[in-house]
Amino acid sequence: MSPRSPKPVSRDVVHHPVFARFYARQSVAAEPVIGAHRKELLTGLSGRVIEIGAGNGLNFAYYPGEVSEVVAIEPERVLRRLAVSAALRADVPVDVVPGAAEALPVKSEAFDAAVVSLVLCSVRDVPRALGEIRRVLRPGGELRFFEHGKAPGTLMATTQRILDRTVWPTLFGGCHVGRDTLAALREAGFALGAHRRFLVPARGPRLPSSYCVLGTARRPDAS
Repeated sequence: MSPRSPKPVSRDVVHHPVFARFYARQSVAAEPVIGAHRKELLTGLSGRVIEIGAGNGLNFAYYPGEVSEVVAIEPERVLRRLAVSAALRADVPVDVVPGAAEALPVKSEAFDAAVVSLVLCSVRDVPRALGEIRRVLRPGGELRFFEHGKAPGTLMATTQRILDRTVWPTLFGGCHVGRDTLAALREAGFALGAHRRFLVPARGPRLPSSYCVLGTARRPDAS
């Protein structure tokens, strides 16, 4: 690990076995809707990729053949076991390892791209996690993100803030529905690229977790 890396975090600092089993079932059931967004997220990637918060590994099936290696970080033990199984079925090499977003167990500037998919809502320290992602990307490296977060309307945004301060993180494995992904990326020094906002599901009632954003950002070149 680079000498600039922060103090390591315990391998199992995230431990939500009940939620992990719920998430594993729910995410598979939602794949007919979410799968198209996963494919859009990963299309065009190449080289070495680090995926932070790989969950049960549903992204692995969508990595294009131009990707030479995926290092998939997953801190939750139950989900990590499922991700290992998914890695064995992937068409590209995937190495699933324990670790936390706030202290990635990899060298600096080692990856061409990074992927976060429904992850930043639940990390404990977003600025530190984004700082780590920036550290491990090569200069000019790309970050692909697919996250849910802050709603544009005042009423729903207020509802999200109340939920984030009360029951939602406890019920859903540390998730916060009202975080502002784009603002956090700018504050961490990333240059935002193309991105779009949308609802999941696209039709039907709007839930606190329905407001999503998908896009790209880059670590600026060293110059």
